[in-house]
Amino acid sequence: MTWFRKNNAPLTNREKRDVPDDVFDQCKGCGKILYTEKLVQTLQVCPSCNHHFRISPEEYVGLLLDEGSFEEKNAELKNKDPLNFTDLKPYTKRLRDAERKVGRNSVVLSGVGTIGTHRVAVAIMDFRFVGGSMGSLVGEKIARTARIALDLKLPLIVISASGGARMQEGIYSLMQLAKTSSVLARLHTAGLPYISLLTDPTTGGVTASHAMLGDVNISEPGALIGFAGPRVISDTIRQKLPDDFQTAEFLLAHGMIDCVVDRRDLRDTIEILLDHMTG
Repeated sequence: MTWFRKNNAPLTNREKRDVPDDVFDQCKGCGKILYTEKLVQTLQVCPSCNHHFRISPEEYVGLLLDEGSFEEKNAELKNKDPLNFTDLKPYTKRLRDAERKVGRNSVVLSGVGTIGTHRVAVAIMDFRFVGGSMGSLVGEKIARTARIALDLKLPLIVISASGGARMQEGIYSLMQLAKTSSVLARLHTAGLPYISLLTDPTTGGVTASHAMLGDVNISEPGALIGFAGPRVISDTIRQKLPDDFQTAEFLLAHGMIDCVVDRRDLRDTIEILLDHMTG
């Protein structure tokens, strides 16, 4: 049985409290209430409207890589607080809260694994960890993963999900744009494939650096992709933006990405690309 409101209107706060978290989820695309178990079977894609729910790095590992092939790298690296920063709460407390929430000490899960006949280096970002923001540790882990690809002559896959640069680290965060871009240039010079997968959302400095530098840039359907927010852009150019502005489909139509691929087809698509790019 699938529950839904008339006209697919969002649930009220009271109605949300009555929906068991471990049994049902509400689709943000069509508003229908779906069995959580059914969503697991569809890889967190709504069967009614094809809305792609956000998933964790561990779920992308299970989706893309051969079972049991993933070897995590650089898990021992830790976040630092170079500016001794405090806003609404100390940066160190914000980091501890994020670590408890996701069970990992970084935005990025990185390592090596196999996709069919291809051994690959992978770095996967997690939006749940301080909005997936790119601090110095994020840039370092992506750069180190690219260096693993260089050393072992492997293709690199980076899966991005981010609100942009991390303000709590100031200029240290902005330096990661140059760091990740420069190591990807070395990968390009070495002739090693780099596939960038942009998921919802990919914005700010991440979009302005490694996320858009792939030999092939892929996105999941409906993903928000951009640099500045649409309100800032609209206020700056004083024009009304299209309703689908900064969606994956809008970027594809305007030549900013190469393809939009349903999550259920990602592994096959990436394997075909690797077959072609490795010759």
